[in-house]
Amino acid sequence: MPKKRPPQRLYYANGRWTEEQPMLLGPRHHAVWQGSVVFDGARSIQGRLPDVARHSARVVESAKRLGLAPALDGAEIEALIRKGARRFPKTVDLYICPMFYAEEGFVRPDPKSTRFVLGLYESPLPKITGFSACRSSFRRPARDMAPTDAKAACLYPNIARSLQEAADKGFDTAVILDPLGNVAEFSFTNLFLAKKGVVATPAPNGTFLDGITRQRVIGLLWSAGVAVEERTVAFEELLAADEIFATGNYAKVQPCTRIEKRKLRPGPVFRKARRLYMEFVEVSA
Repeated sequence: MPKKRPPQRLYYANGRWTEEQPMLLGPRHHAVWQGSVVFDGARSIQGRLPDVARHSARVVESAKRLGLAPALDGAEIEALIRKGARRFPKTVDLYICPMFYAEEGFVRPDPKSTRFVLGLYESPLPKITGFSACRSSFRRPARDMAPTDAKAACLYPNIARSLQEAADKGFDTAVILDPLGNVAEFSFTNLFLAKKGVVATPAPNGTFLDGITRQRVIGLLWSAGVAVEERTVAFEELLAADEIFATGNYAKVQPCTRIEKRKLRPGPVFRKARRLYMEFVEVSA
């Protein structure tokens, strides 16, 4: 009897698993026309699920901050993620996306209509190729202007605008400033710089997401004896930095190899951060 083909993608919705993308929403559903969607990203890397509990808990918190009423808690979501991940070969890297959304409501979502869906997708961890970045004319909103304390889908059209602007200029991504004109992050990843061995990253100020991978890398560097300053960062500092790198769930730790017209090489701080993170993955459950 032939062995069953492992899935390339897997979904959990309405209490059941399926390999077919579930058709969940119509034009009158609140999530479609008024944007009540939150999500999170986690990863399975060679069968390991680094920080999956924290990602699972964060999507629940994001839902509450958007006025939704999640029926699952973080532990239940983590259990579903682990169950789904076991259906893939351990050699396959996965991108994992738990999501809450509202079906009903007018402007304000009806919390009672909150629904949950989980997606697991075959997605290799990107290789270390480096990326280029330019300054964007778009900024991150202040916390009294948008739900910046949630990983909310409604924030991403502005991110997309910055990416399109960067692509039109021949860059891979953009450096986004906060409402005061200081560096916030790259378009969708957190930003680090190193100068003469000193590492700095923008301090969370409510305008950008304090990423789980960001927090993990800061902790790993501190444990390895590398101090990291969380502070205000001016864009001009990036043009004089010895190294710049990014952290995020999709690609984890990646070097910036061009900032505006200036070329950079992956340096010792980036290499240490990447090595420490991958060593952390190896001991993750």
